[in-house]
Amino acid sequence: MDSDFTADDEAALYDLLNPWEPTEDPSARFYTDLVMAAGSALDVGCGTGQLLHLARSRGHQGRLAGIDPDAASLRRARARESRVEWVDGTAADAHPRWAAEFELATMSSCAFQCLVTDEEVRSSLAAVCGALRPGGRFVFETRHPGARAWESWTSTGADDVTDARGRRLYVSNGVEAVTDDQAGGWLVTCTETTAGADGAVLHLGRATLRFFTPEALDAFLTEAGFVVEARHGDFDGGAFTSASRGIVTVARRV
Repeated sequence: MDSDFTADDEAALYDLLNPWEPTEDPSARFYTDLVMAAGSALDVGCGTGQLLHLARSRGHQGRLAGIDPDAASLRRARARESRVEWVDGTAADAHPRWAAEFELATMSSCAFQCLVTDEEVRSSLAAVCGALRPGGRFVFETRHPGARAWESWTSTGADDVTDARGRRLYVSNGVEAVTDDQAGGWLVTCTETTAGADGAVLHLGRATLRFFTPEALDAFLTEAGFVVEARHGDFDGGAFTSASRGIVTVARRV
């Protein structure tokens, strides 16, 4: 790997590949509208802070906080928006740091799928529930395991981008392993390779994602103190069906 490709470069590349554009992206529009309508909001797994930065720039006057364990992403978030409370931590750290302080918690970009073990899911949901006021909502999306999205993740080509330092980069994806999660879903280990114009690998990222069934999600949410208020198959409010590619869940703290 090239030591000249830093964690800050990786965070900046993420924004290049995943711009937060509500006019173009239904998921960005969905979450932005939710935050704008809430008096206070916590973005769990906030990454580089695009959602909360946009909310502030659009005039949100309430309390906004973001939490994420990636230091480089938080540096980028703090640099772009100082009027948000940015916290280094995981979802499981949301409580007792915050106790019944938010109307809304979000977890966008399928970040919920980074919670792989049952214990990670339980501790994260309990903490998010504790950070919400009674009646507060937790809204997140996951990919529907029945759609088997990972089957399209092995790139035959690569995304071609030019970063802020003027380097031409090629980003490709792959899947290393798919295993049963013992609850009707799947664990998928995937890779993202960033290479330079000469083909030299600059960075290799690896992550395991959990694909939850709706039944598994509901069981975890109920155990944590939530009730499922709504479930959609897309970000436009379409009904969730067995053919849906996504599972958009709106859960309310009891």
